Amino acid sequence: MPKPPKMADVAKAVGVSPMTVSRAFRRDTSVGEATREKILQIAEEMGYVFDSTASNLRSQRTGFVAVTIPSLNNSNFADTVRGLNEILQTAGLQLLLGYTNYDVNEEERLIEQLLRRRPEAMVVTGGCHTDRARRLLVSSGIPVVETWDIPRSPVGYTVGFSNADAMGRMVEHLQSAGARHLTFIGGDDNGDTRGADRRRGFVAAARRLRLDYQLTPLGSPPVSMREGVRAMAEIFEARQPIDAVVCVSDLAAFGALTECQRRGVSVPDEVMIAGFGAYDIADVALPGLTTIDAHSLAIGNRTGELLVALLRGGTDVAAAQTVLHIEPTLRISGSTVSR
Repeated sequence: MPKPPKMADVAKAVGVSPMTVSRAFRRDTSVGEATREKILQIAEEMGYVFDSTASNLRSQRTGFVAVTIPSLNNSNFADTVRGLNEILQTAGLQLLLGYTNYDVNEEERLIEQLLRRRPEAMVVTGGCHTDRARRLLVSSGIPVVETWDIPRSPVGYTVGFSNADAMGRMVEHLQSAGARHLTFIGGDDNGDTRGADRRRGFVAAARRLRLDYQLTPLGSPPVSMREGVRAMAEIFEARQPIDAVVCVSDLAAFGALTECQRRGVSVPDEVMIAGFGAYDIADVALPGLTTIDAHSLAIGNRTGELLVALLRGGTDVAAAQTVLHIEPTLRISGSTVSR
């Protein structure tokens, strides 16, 4: 079996030192672009694979950022990870992903495991953690960014928005469209703190505007269309006055819309339906779903930009904001306004 090529072999073929080859793979700015391209080309031709482990041991840098997200099949979180990765890749950083399944105890376990691998920074979803998880993050000695939320007491840096305020804007829209009797579907499980915040914002706005309201539970996240169907059926069977339904996510809203169509209930003329998340399904639904666009890709991009600034140090750190607010957008469509 032939031996794999070594860094020294690449260096000899290019006519540079092994240190220059190492720097080229680590995207060190001391290596010119033309030299870097030549090194990478020769390495590719030779089948050389850069051993980052040895390099990291020497530099005391691991080259990765740890990230925890609640769900793998939620397109919002997928977009945030994609946006984050787009920026970090340009800085030569890689993601190490952990999946919490909306469980703060699992998040605590993952945070401990990820910190043992010595990431250069950590990104977590939301601002609600166990006491121990919070202590681990605070004492980690690395930049920590909480996303998709504006916690009252941030661990470090924050990139997100107020889920409660965003839902309050939705209630204001429904009131202006004529709704007086509203129901909120979801947000009842403590595991989904962002969903609970949306429900809290719904209740606060309904009380402030003196609207009649009800709360319909969905159970544990992640929420699917099926739960939206079931919840909408329960609302109809309760025979309470209802002219608008606000859902914790677009998936639940699509399920509610489907149940209305199954029963021959006109949307929005008899019942208005609104969701949250600006999923693709909100655009393809008929009628289109009114929703809140949290700009999940932008959350990832801004988080990446913040981390690159923090890890580079120097004047970039002084310019970094502790809280980066991403303003959600209310997207009004045919499920709440007749077209």
